[in-house]
Amino acid sequence: MVNTSGVVPPGDGGPGQADRDGAVAATAGREDRMRGWLPLTLGLLAVVVGALWTVQGLGYVGGSIMSDQLIWAVIGPVLTVVGLVVLRWAMRARRRP
Repeated sequence: MVNTSGVVPPGDGGPGQADRDGAVAATAGREDRMRGWLPLTLGLLAVVVGALWTVQGLGYVGGSIMSDQLIWAVIGPVLTVVGLVVLRWAMRARRRP
């Protein structure tokens, strides 16, 4: 509840105050840290997998059906670039208020 001066009275359910169930409300700091974790994770995974597919396609990593196959030497860098774009987008989204 906000009074006419725009100030929230103490104990009125603001951040850090207990709600009806007795649970403490989440703070804005935690929400900011958690924002965008899924795109960051997926972008990083795409970069790692793309790099692996690239070196397999070029024949630097053996023992796989993907080794020395031109298609993986092409798909790998494309996936890596997509992952980098997703990472950049996710980092920019995290910085926005």
